[in-house]
Amino acid sequence: MSDTDGKKPLGLGGDIRSGQVKQSFSHGRTKSVVVEVKRKLNVPVKPTAPAGGAAAPSPRLGDPSKRPAGISDAEMERRLAALRAAKAREAEDNARRAEEERQREEDRQRKRDENEAKEREARAAEEAARQKAAEEAAAKAAAEAAAKAAEEAARRPAPEAARPDRSNDRPRPSADRPSTDRNARPAPGTAGRPVPPQPPPEDGRAPRPTMAPRKTDREREDRERAAAKAKGDEGRRTGKLTLSDATSEEGGRQRSLAAMKRKQEKARAKALGFGQKSEKQVRDVQLPETIVISELANRMAERGADVVKSLMKMGMMVTMNQAIDADTAELVIEEFGHRAIRVTDADVEQAIDTVKDKSEDLLPRPPVVTIMGHVDHGKTSLLDAIRKTTVVSGEAGGITQHIGAYQVVTPRGETVTFLDTPGHAAFTSMRARGAQVTDIVVLVVAADDQVMPQTIEAIAHAKAAKVPIIVAINKIDKYEADPQKVRTDLLQHDIVVEQMSGEVIDVEVSAKTGKGLPELLEAISLQAEILELRANPNRAASGAVVEAKLDSGRGPVATVLVQNGTLKKGDIFVVGEQWGKVRALINSTGETITEAGPSMPVEVLGLSGTPAAGDTLNVVDTEAQAREIADYRASVTRDKRAAIGAATTLEQLMAKAKADLSVAELPLIVKADVQGSAEAIVQALEKIGNDEVRVRVLHYGVGAITDTDVGLAEASKVPVIGFNVRANATARASAQQKGVDVRYYSIIYDLVEDIKKAASGLLKAEIREHFIGYATIKEVFKISNIGNVAGCLVTEGTARRSAGVRLLRDNVVIHEGTLKTLKRFKDEVKEVPMGQECGMAFERYEDIRAGDVIEIFEREEIERTL
Repeated sequence: MSDTDGKKPLGLGGDIRSGQVKQSFSHGRTKSVVVEVKRKLNVPVKPTAPAGGAAAPSPRLGDPSKRPAGISDAEMERRLAALRAAKAREAEDNARRAEEERQREEDRQRKRDENEAKEREARAAEEAARQKAAEEAAAKAAAEAAAKAAEEAARRPAPEAARPDRSNDRPRPSADRPSTDRNARPAPGTAGRPVPPQPPPEDGRAPRPTMAPRKTDREREDRERAAAKAKGDEGRRTGKLTLSDATSEEGGRQRSLAAMKRKQEKARAKALGFGQKSEKQVRDVQLPETIVISELANRMAERGADVVKSLMKMGMMVTMNQAIDADTAELVIEEFGHRAIRVTDADVEQAIDTVKDKSEDLLPRPPVVTIMGHVDHGKTSLLDAIRKTTVVSGEAGGITQHIGAYQVVTPRGETVTFLDTPGHAAFTSMRARGAQVTDIVVLVVAADDQVMPQTIEAIAHAKAAKVPIIVAINKIDKYEADPQKVRTDLLQHDIVVEQMSGEVIDVEVSAKTGKGLPELLEAISLQAEILELRANPNRAASGAVVEAKLDSGRGPVATVLVQNGTLKKGDIFVVGEQWGKVRALINSTGETITEAGPSMPVEVLGLSGTPAAGDTLNVVDTEAQAREIADYRASVTRDKRAAIGAATTLEQLMAKAKADLSVAELPLIVKADVQGSAEAIVQALEKIGNDEVRVRVLHYGVGAITDTDVGLAEASKVPVIGFNVRANATARASAQQKGVDVRYYSIIYDLVEDIKKAASGLLKAEIREHFIGYATIKEVFKISNIGNVAGCLVTEGTARRSAGVRLLRDNVVIHEGTLKTLKRFKDEVKEVPMGQECGMAFERYEDIRAGDVIEIFEREEIERTL
């Protein structure tokens, strides 16, 4: 059925004509529509004769037969009038524009004329000033010349003055009669100027013009000057400078005043005996295995060009920047008259001060106490009770994984430095370092447990370091505690406590209730008094690196325990293969200090790189010495590695290659937050495996996971393990694009267990984390009955209350847990999308700051097969 349903289309009737038009639309669609067109009535106008009173057509309106159809005379008149008005307006506009253009051109011409007139006036004023200055200079010169001539005439000898003056017999030049003397020259500045009339003398004779000094005077002065030159002494001119002397060509150019002063100084120095050439100083030149020619010249205090010339005489075409061997350099040193002293590269270590301190310079220092023992026996909790802090709540998994260094003031006012070492089996090297830098070892053993493997290891480290041991039997508040069993078990390891007639002090303590803590501190003070711990604070500092890490905001940071001397801000030091200048010192409470004395643990900022934990820090005098020592140590390390590789024979390589064919390897890349954790993780992973499977760490380092680590992982087809660190934004995007597996861990035994299961093929389910979103803390609000609440902005993904969260500060994990609340305005919500603000509070954690980042994730168990 059509759109009209059989009805006639509506129309206006009359002279209306209908038709169809085809419309085109996009995508090739068309449509036919019905249109109506109004017909035009073309009524022919017949010309009539001007008879019967009919008016003839106006000649202004043109021939009516040539007009458009339906145009009357009145309409034609209106159209013609409008056309004439438009032409008149156009003519007026053209005339107005021409007038405006003419006025603008006149204004431009007037401004050009004004500028030219100002320039002419300025040039005329400048020319007038120049002429005036020239006239004044000429007049001044003429006056000075006349005055000098008068003085010369007054100083003439009497016999010559008594002679009859016959100069008046000669005709004198006047203004109306020019002078006939061809050699006469006008004074400078007086050319072309009229000569002022001279007043008549008293005797009535005609005035005598001013003349230059007589020829006899000039001859006498020339004879005196020639005599002075004949003596070899061009002394300073005698008498005053006259106009004739200045203009005559016989005098020539005179010596300047500065030259005369230099000459007088030389003469005075020669008279006093200072001008003799000093004897050449013989120097002791330290000569290494190779030396650059410019450095050799610098050590001899000779010109580099002379040293190069000497070598060229020996037949060596060298430049200043080339290195020569020690034998050639010794010949050059002897040729210049100096003494050569052969040194080796190891002599750079002599820059470190190794002078023994005198007994009168030693002062008492606080004791360094290391807390050691098995994992989960309460070491950190006991230290927290002493410090009255809650460090254990911030440790991942409730176990210590770093070496913590703290300084505590006891109730008796004594200062004690505590080192808290981890008790996990992987941290053997950390416990060894703690025992090496300590004075007293506090062995913590749980009363409800027995002597465990890490306890035995701690006893071995303490005995190897030859430091006294104090046994702290912890957790005596528990019902199942049995301190006597602990004392009996310690007998098997040669630890006999005082209650069993031994020499080792034992104290029963409870970190939870605080029982026995005063007795423990008193035992530590008593043991420190027996040891008589002393150090010299007034010398260059030396210390041991307890821990080192790479901070994204502060760079390499090392926790150093100062053992001797005083470490000050601005000191230049060398530590291991790194060197630096102390930019800041931060104590255990987070305060910035200017110096650190003996037995004080501090964080040192300003290193060139991350040192190894356990390295020794030494303060040196100059930056050049520190850099030289660090370069030497780095070269020695490289040589040792190369020597180990070169010692492997071809047969050993072939045997190893055959053995590797039957061994499956699990290569890894490890990045950790501190140097000690990275070292412990690598040692623990290398112990995993047997004859069929093993773990190989391709690379390990400190700091956040970077794009370089992701690139190495992609090339080697290995996963990246991050321990308490995260990948930055670039590395995260690169890893996602390249398909590199990046895994994050916060507890070391989870990491070791995961890698062990993966290597052995027993990993049944993989716990994989799915990133959900990020939220940035904008402000922190403290609300009663709730605690600190973070005002956050969801910057990526979604924030869900049921998901796990981590608190990141500079891409380092600070806390991991769950959310206590997630609110949108006043309502509790399940999730908040990206771009919206919300409030978050953590479960049992309050240390949140503005600028921290909250990472929201979900864990998923995935079944996998190898």
